[in-house]
Amino acid sequence: MRIGIRFGGAMAPEDAVLVQEGFAPPSGARVVGGFRAEEVRRFGHGIGCSCCVPRGAVAAALTRLFLDRARGTEDGSGDVVIVGDTNGEAAVRAAVAGDVLLRARFFFAPAAGEAAARDGG
Repeated sequence: MRIGIRFGGAMAPEDAVLVQEGFAPPSGARVVGGFRAEEVRRFGHGIGCSCCVPRGAVAAALTRLFLDRARGTEDGSGDVVIVGDTNGEAAVRAAVAGDVLLRARFFFAPAAGEAAARDGG
């Protein structure tokens, strides 16, 4: 099952939180890691295979979270909530778009409020 990624918004107790460097997580958040917003470099083969494209901080943080859930050492029931600014959001979106493994493991979920409004709640 793929894991949803949301940017900010309300957090459920089962949500995992990744915090951009320089930002404070909301009180009570279950922080599982952090990342530095960085440009995702693209060079080498067009598919961005690991032989040519180094994985950045965002990819490393998301991969750790996925592996922890797969191994059962981390709760796997909630989304990943990103705490940061627009640079952090852009870094996360670029990392997922440019990494075939992240695209297979994660998807961008609507913000909690958007989902409730869409579902009539």
